[in-house]
Amino acid sequence: MSSPRDTEPDVKPERGFSRRGFLGGVGLGGGALGSGLLEHPAQAATPHVAGPGPAPITLNINGKPVNLRVEPRETLCDALRNRLDITGAKKVCDRGTCGACTVIMGGKTVYGCTVLAIDAQGKNIQTIEGIGSPEHLHPVSAAFWNNDGQQCGYCTPGFVMACKGFLEEHPHPTVEDLKRGLGGNLCRCGTYMGVKAAVMEAAKTMAPAGGGKKNA
Repeated sequence: MSSPRDTEPDVKPERGFSRRGFLGGVGLGGGALGSGLLEHPAQAATPHVAGPGPAPITLNINGKPVNLRVEPRETLCDALRNRLDITGAKKVCDRGTCGACTVIMGGKTVYGCTVLAIDAQGKNIQTIEGIGSPEHLHPVSAAFWNNDGQQCGYCTPGFVMACKGFLEEHPHPTVEDLKRGLGGNLCRCGTYMGVKAAVMEAAKTMAPAGGGKKNA
């Protein structure tokens, strides 16, 4: 005697949407509806992946495009120092805490050790090598020289770049402004008094006439 279940025809589920396809859509679409979540896996966009070996990139450094090959995990600081022999940005803590590797990228001061070189493409990158020369010092560099704002020198390039970026945003700073604006850079030799005096001197040299603070 057969049961009703034995006489029912085999019915297979539709394969247009499955648990496997759902999970694949989440992985490719980032979990957002309309970005592959409800699409057939074959139709989902494949994200661009670089690596694991060296990949070709172009960086705009001190106004010039530079072509090089870097591993995707390589930081901007390492690429500058090891690939391009641009060694002004110092690799000291390599943890984003001391500021010795500070550069200006896209108009903002950043730690070179916390930015991947491959992510720095398409942005203007300025290092201490690009803001002056021994014969024609940048006003910040000259002020550091005049006020003895350096000793061992390891932190100095990062401080100069941080001060330059700070003064471009705050052309008429107070000493309290300096404490907040330059708190991300450390000097192990303790030349903070010289650094403060240098920034205040550079502010007078660089500030536009008659203006208040650009960004208070």
